[in-house]
Amino acid sequence: MKIKSYVEELKAKSASELNEDLVAAKKELFNLRFQNATNQLDNTSRIKEVRRNIARIQTVITEKAKA
Repeated sequence: MKIKSYVEELKAKSASELNEDLVAAKKELFNLRFQNATNQLDNTSRIKEVRRNIARIQTVITEKAKA
């Protein structure tokens, strides 16, 4: 349920907003990887979640470009 609502939220955004979200998610992923490398990360499953969110954002961007 949570994922479906997130995807619907993404589809409602414009291309520029999606690009901003993509940049923010990539920065978050970088920070999580950095924390993991220095053994400061508690919730390692967050890396997987952010990677999947990046893929979802890129998918919606591609769908909008084809439409």
